[in-house]
Amino acid sequence: MRLAFCGNDNASAYNISAGVLRNVCFVDALNLVPHVFLLFITFPILFIGWGSQSSKVQIHHNTWLHFPGHNLRWILTFTLLFVHVCEIAEGIVSDTQMKSRHLHLFLPAIMGFVAATVSIVYYHNIETSNFPKLLLALFLYWIMAFVTKTIKLVRYCQDGVPFSQLRFCITGIMVILYGLLMAVEINVIRVRRYVFFMNPQKVKPPEDLQDLGVRFLQPFVNLLSKATYWWMNTLIISAHKKPVDLKAIGKLPIAMRALTNYVCLKEAYEEQKVTKDVHFTVCPSIWLAMYSAFGRPILLSSTFRYLADLLGFAGPLCISGIHLTQNIFYPKKNNSVVTSEKTQEFLRNVYVLAVLLFLALILQRTFLQASYYVTTETGINLRGALLAMIYNKILRLSTSNLSMGEMTLGQINNLVAIETNQLMWFLFLCPNLWAMPVQIIMGVILLYNLLGVSALVGAAVIVLLAPIQYFIATKLAEAQKSTLDYSTERLKKTNEILKGIKLLKLYAWEHIFCTSVEETRMKELTSLKTFALHTSLSIFMNAAIPIAAVLATFVTYAYTNDKPLQPAQAFASLSLFHILVTPLFLLSTVVRFAVKAIISVQKLNEFLLSDEIGDDSWRGGDSSNCVFFSFLENVFVILIIIGQMTMIVGQVGCGKSSLLLAILGEMQTLEGKVHWSKYEAEQNASGRERVAYAAQKPWLLNATVEENIIFGSPFNKQRYKAVTDACSLQPDIDLLPFGDQTEIGERGINLSGGQRQRICVARALYQNTNIVFLDDPFSALDIHLSDHLMQEGILKFLQEDKRTLVLVTHKLQYLPHADWIIAMKDGMVLREGTLKDIQNKDIELYEHWKTLMNRQDQELEKTTLERKTLRRAMYPRESKSQLEDEDEEEEEEEDEDDNMSTVLRLRTKMPWKTCWRYLTSGGFFLLFLMIFSKLLKHSVIVAIDYWLATWTSMDNANEVRNTDDDKSTNKVAVFSILSGAGIVLCLITSLTVEWMGLTAAKNLHHNLLNKIILGPIRFFDMTPLGLILNRFSADTNIIDQHIPPTLESLTRSTLLCLSAIGMISYATPWFLVALVPLGIAFYFIQKYFRVASKDLQELDDSTQLPLLCHFSETAEGLTTIRAFRHEARFKQRMLELTDTNNIAYLFLSAANRWLEVRTDYLGACIVLTAAVTSITEGPNSGFVGLGLLYALTITNYLNWVVRNLADLEVQMGAVKKVHSFLNMESENYDGYLDPSQVPKDWPQEGEIKIENLCVRYENNLKPVLKHVKAYIKPGQKVGICGRTGSGKSSLSLAFFRMVDIFDGRIVIDGIDISKLPLHTLRSRLSIILQDPILFSGSIRFNLDPECKCTDDRLWEALEIAQLKNMVKSLPGGLDAMVTEGGENFSVGQRQLFCLARAFVRKSSILIMDEATASIDMATENILQKVVMTAFADRTVVTIAHRVHTILTADLVIVMKRGNILEYDTPENLLSQEDGIFASFVRADM
Repeated sequence: MRLAFCGNDNASAYNISAGVLRNVCFVDALNLVPHVFLLFITFPILFIGWGSQSSKVQIHHNTWLHFPGHNLRWILTFTLLFVHVCEIAEGIVSDTQMKSRHLHLFLPAIMGFVAATVSIVYYHNIETSNFPKLLLALFLYWIMAFVTKTIKLVRYCQDGVPFSQLRFCITGIMVILYGLLMAVEINVIRVRRYVFFMNPQKVKPPEDLQDLGVRFLQPFVNLLSKATYWWMNTLIISAHKKPVDLKAIGKLPIAMRALTNYVCLKEAYEEQKVTKDVHFTVCPSIWLAMYSAFGRPILLSSTFRYLADLLGFAGPLCISGIHLTQNIFYPKKNNSVVTSEKTQEFLRNVYVLAVLLFLALILQRTFLQASYYVTTETGINLRGALLAMIYNKILRLSTSNLSMGEMTLGQINNLVAIETNQLMWFLFLCPNLWAMPVQIIMGVILLYNLLGVSALVGAAVIVLLAPIQYFIATKLAEAQKSTLDYSTERLKKTNEILKGIKLLKLYAWEHIFCTSVEETRMKELTSLKTFALHTSLSIFMNAAIPIAAVLATFVTYAYTNDKPLQPAQAFASLSLFHILVTPLFLLSTVVRFAVKAIISVQKLNEFLLSDEIGDDSWRGGDSSNCVFFSFLENVFVILIIIGQMTMIVGQVGCGKSSLLLAILGEMQTLEGKVHWSKYEAEQNASGRERVAYAAQKPWLLNATVEENIIFGSPFNKQRYKAVTDACSLQPDIDLLPFGDQTEIGERGINLSGGQRQRICVARALYQNTNIVFLDDPFSALDIHLSDHLMQEGILKFLQEDKRTLVLVTHKLQYLPHADWIIAMKDGMVLREGTLKDIQNKDIELYEHWKTLMNRQDQELEKTTLERKTLRRAMYPRESKSQLEDEDEEEEEEEDEDDNMSTVLRLRTKMPWKTCWRYLTSGGFFLLFLMIFSKLLKHSVIVAIDYWLATWTSMDNANEVRNTDDDKSTNKVAVFSILSGAGIVLCLITSLTVEWMGLTAAKNLHHNLLNKIILGPIRFFDMTPLGLILNRFSADTNIIDQHIPPTLESLTRSTLLCLSAIGMISYATPWFLVALVPLGIAFYFIQKYFRVASKDLQELDDSTQLPLLCHFSETAEGLTTIRAFRHEARFKQRMLELTDTNNIAYLFLSAANRWLEVRTDYLGACIVLTAAVTSITEGPNSGFVGLGLLYALTITNYLNWVVRNLADLEVQMGAVKKVHSFLNMESENYDGYLDPSQVPKDWPQEGEIKIENLCVRYENNLKPVLKHVKAYIKPGQKVGICGRTGSGKSSLSLAFFRMVDIFDGRIVIDGIDISKLPLHTLRSRLSIILQDPILFSGSIRFNLDPECKCTDDRLWEALEIAQLKNMVKSLPGGLDAMVTEGGENFSVGQRQLFCLARAFVRKSSILIMDEATASIDMATENILQKVVMTAFADRTVVTIAHRVHTILTADLVIVMKRGNILEYDTPENLLSQEDGIFASFVRADM
């Protein structure tokens, strides 16, 4: 057949006798002209101009600039494209009714479609290169198109074409669209003045894009890229090649930075204060502030949400339409005159409906994702603003709030970690609040239209069951809260165990404490069971409600209606029920989050309105250089003179530190003032003065050693070296793996108290301030270091600079160096003046000081000991880091060459091995039950829908209602039985998954705890405490609460998708052909997404920790930060950390949107394919509806499959980490002897024989003791001394078999200790360690956790330790509480408790491992006296810290490098002038 533009079956087509414009054919040809013109002009420009830059990537994004009306233009162009598609469809449908081809019906429309597409591509290229002059071509095109279409419209009006004709509507709409596009173009000319004006407007691209660090392009790209997240492709594809790091995600755009949003929120918050102050004071509302700062984006998001929800109803409507029209409308070719489709007839065409359904789905999903994105972005902005608000408040918090316990660090951390997130989540769910009612009302109206009254029965079922959902949700929240309480308690106990593990092992108490943790864990598991039960009920309700609703509706329909149920009605209503359930299921969640958000806002308000520190006016002042104020109810005047050293001395608790804090303005002043000299105030324009302050409790940042010392001052190498030397830090720094670049603090390497204190003193010395306050800087230092610090640091370094120094100290031997002394007692100044003044005026006080000065507490080697522990902690670190990932690296070793590809393979591979370990740890029976019930449930659900399809098709076939109602009753009966079975199975499956998850969690935690408790002490020296705790906190939490729901969701959505694909393929086998390309696309999307998502998830987690740590460390070091005047620097750091965390979260969210848009579009393609194949196959109508219904569910579940896979992959990391600890070796607790063979009272005498003893810490390390021989008689007092590393402590550990004895033996009372069970051995000896360790609980529990002793015995022990009176004065006596770590007692008292504990044990052997190292002279004297009297008949081995403590011993052993050098009574050893012991004693004098 020859083709002709106007067809060749009508001779009059080319007749122009009535005028050219009256000829339809000519007008259609005229409509081609603008399109051809545009293509003719733009193609050369596109190919020549941009062809050379083969890809847009080269054009750097700093040239991106949106012209005025950018978004409107994109929207209009897309509408234009849609109208063109309708025009093409209308033309083709009209053409099928003609005798020959009429090209003029659809060719202009096709060309218009091409031209519109080219116009937007052309515009995009002009915009990215910022060359507006080329827009003239588009301007001309819109004018021509507008004119030609108007001619066509006028022609239709003249011909009297009715408005109901589709062609008339289309032409009218096009005229409007072209007119609007023309207006947009004129607006660009008006604003940018690129033509017709003398001075074109110069425009710069947004500031963010000029900063090359901004990689988050969502706000800057064009509308299409915004809607489809096309700009994310580069990141997601590059993630496959190398891991995404902070550099790859760059900085946040300015509008999203915490500072920008903080300013907005703060202004809105402060504004209320101003407006409300006029009448009366009302608390400003955070809600109002949030609304005025972030109201607009929330409204925008809600609009998107409404549009998406309304478009969601297109699915059911199209299903019903396709069904109804499928059998009616197949038109025949008729006439030769050109006719036009009526709009209604056109919309009844099945293929048109299929395409409309496809477009509606695409639009619906795009709007939905846009709504999600906008809420996420707003939520993140809000969180940034709130964090900044909280932080600014923290910096102004009054210290008394924190110290009085009105505001604890825990509460502040909760505000930061929990409350801000609650508000963010509330914002995410906000649009649901107002979108849901609309969705529900619309759904019910449509259902009523389809099924009449019976639909209301179904809707009633849903509405009545919804409150149950809410009830379950509240129960879930309660269960979660109690679980959290128990897990906090469990973590506290675990933490105590890990901190005191050495003591627990030495006393053989690990099982008592382990049982205590297990008890708490059982409570936590009971709570988790409730949680699991309610979770599974919630999942069950979600799955069962639609089944119940459908059952109720169709049974009612079958018995109340005479007409049989049509497939169109059945499947459209099924689809509607699925739509209805979602908002009702979400409603409970949203309401719950709303309640949480209200509580969070209350807490935030309380915090923001709490007391602040006084104004800074006190740092100005106008009097001389003296300080005068009242404090602790006593009035006194104190003078601190510029450039001199003032020392403050006095007993513990007499108010020395409080005095310093009061001068710094941190205390609540009752009366009086602090005056700073004019000289100081003039130094600083604001009348403020920075004070270098080292607090009593050392405070470190989570940063490198260098950053801790410099503390934001400029780095000066010479000064830095002088300071580190003065504080003797160099030897410690040399031990650290990266020198002074090593991270210390909470998350870094744990330093001892002395090392931390010296770093804090170094910080104070390094700062260039006129005033230095040191609060007891010597408390944790030994004598050599104290002297060195005094001489080099204070007398030399500070005095040379003529800096004013206030020093609080207990070391009275330094009093002669002081220019001025303040002696305090009970919060009052006892005496002040120079040492001479006091000597003259208060002879008694001076004499008291003198005796204390003469007993100079010579501490030989505290520092060396600290360095030893540091060294011991450091060298195995390297080997440890290799253990971390041993699991998957095994496979890697085969081939070094393709290292990169191996890494890639590992990155894209799912950790199936770990998944299997997890599933099997729940038990094989439960695993089998889970798989079986899942498969059965999904089979039943498919069977329900299949039966419905058969039932409606049968009813349809026997068009007339069957006379016997039996058949109908049978159908209803089968349907009811299947539905009932489905509902029961929903419950069973959700329960089995949760149950299996619980069992797995229980077993994994139990094994982990036992493995760690029984681990060798070496493991605890090597592994950072935080790392072990993480396994018990974060990882256990993931295994407890996160993996089961993820697993459930993953299996559910995967099986749903598989059953859907199976069902569609059954209904229309041709669908399988189309499935292949879709399957390939899906595979690649999930593969790329999983890798990128995992990286972004890790970035989000890893950037959150520093942020939370920064908040808690700021709250801890408030006094120091404020004294140094470093608030601004810390604020800046907080903003940076917040932005880093927010950008990671934003990218993660954008990646999720990227995935969802793609899987949704794939789903839409599946729907289109299913619709087209089922229509083409002809009318087996029941199954067409079924196929479409299932295709629609696929769109909802595809992205869940991928997201759950990605989540599971990340969560399995926790299981893997726990497993890496489970492979550790334990200590060997069994001995050759049975516990019953060991005498009850062994060791009775306390005789010790050490025979040829060789000891090492691990098989692969050198021995620390070499062939040591010694004999200790029963009841002897033995002292062991020697320099650091000589093996003294190793010897004490050897008695308890804490180290590897690989040769020789120790025999106690005739029994070789290596043959004893560990528990028996350790429970029969006593030891007092250097660090006094107390546990939280009662005093009774601390002295005797096994509850074996009577009260009298305990009181006796306390009396011996000189603690009886103190304990009696406490409320509760023996049952008085000890706080965590014994913080409510002083170090000396704690050490005495440890002595009492050792006495309670009544062992005939006591080992004292440097027990007097950390206590003052007075306590040490008590200790020595007690040991001599109370332990007179027992064998005591003292490892000496200060040599003078063992001068009274019966026997002294001097060690060096693991060997015994001298072994005799102290008298004999002292008589050897050149002996080592004698030299020690001489050095000590």
